Amino acid sequence: MRNTVIDTPSFRPDWASAPGDTIADILAERNISIPDFAKQLGQTADSVHELLEGRATITLATARSLQRAIGASVEFWMSRDLQYRDDAAKLDEVNQEWLAQLPVGDMIRFGWLSPAPHPSAELRECLRFFGVNSVREWNLTYSGIQQKIAFRTSPSYDSRPSSVAAWLRQGEIQGRIHACAPWNVAGFRESLPHIRALTRTTDPGAFLPRLQELCAKNGVAVSVVRAPSGCRASGATRFLPSGHALLLLSVRYLTDDHFWFTFFHEAGHLVLHERDEIFLEGTDAPVNSKETEANAFAAEMLVPPESQAALLALPLNSRAVVRFARGLGVSPGIVVGQLQHHGRLPHSHLNGLKRRYRWPD
Repeated sequence: MRNTVIDTPSFRPDWASAPGDTIADILAERNISIPDFAKQLGQTADSVHELLEGRATITLATARSLQRAIGASVEFWMSRDLQYRDDAAKLDEVNQEWLAQLPVGDMIRFGWLSPAPHPSAELRECLRFFGVNSVREWNLTYSGIQQKIAFRTSPSYDSRPSSVAAWLRQGEIQGRIHACAPWNVAGFRESLPHIRALTRTTDPGAFLPRLQELCAKNGVAVSVVRAPSGCRASGATRFLPSGHALLLLSVRYLTDDHFWFTFFHEAGHLVLHERDEIFLEGTDAPVNSKETEANAFAAEMLVPPESQAALLALPLNSRAVVRFARGLGVSPGIVVGQLQHHGRLPHSHLNGLKRRYRWPD
């Protein structure tokens, strides 16, 4: 029988190739069936399948049988198996380190993942959640996002890029529910005064579908997703590969002034800034010029420039705030929040005018 000369392969550290891969290639090249190969080895077909799938260790006896059946030295097959076991162990370590960075407990509790009966199933479930086949593919797919997240988070906060990535991914999954028209920056900007009127609606179950509808007409998917542990973001915007924008809000703050200011802040990023950026709020990152612009955009959407002077001169009592809010067409809580932001009102005053939203668990 002809001996095949096989060079020892070079293995990538993020991938483990079983000796069975090499054996399968040789069998295919020589058109040898599994039953015939099993007879040559003196093993059952089931044992050969275990060998091909990497579940059976190559013993000295098996290596000698492989040498006789398909060639290459005993040393090659023993070394090939040893290298595979070593790579598989390292790969398992990499996988476990990746899982440890994810907020798996919260992801299961929030319904993003199904509970897994054992660690390997948990790994598969997390990979399925992200739409990738391996940790290596996840790193390739999310490397750009990870860098942008890391740039926009503060080391002084308990914030992990992998947790933020999971939150963003769930927002993307949830955003697919809404059929979006193509991105239309002019149309989106024109819709904002109509959205502003929703601030007076007290029940999220009533205003959220309308908010999502108005935004989807102009290519913006709005998702409200709880932030898991390790993710301190209150809002985010990014453009998806589909070309649609994702405007993502967490439920870290349950008062109407925080919710709507964050929404209009994110809307400002979409209207004013580049499509290739990811903007995250609430991560304690240093405020830059784009964040300042988005803050100003949100403030002017909630209280237009022509009403700013009246806001700052407003008597600091409930009746005046309610009357002013009614004239603007916004909720009283937003007026209270803006007065507190400008330093005219202590953060402990008139908070009874703010509405606390109740979101489903």
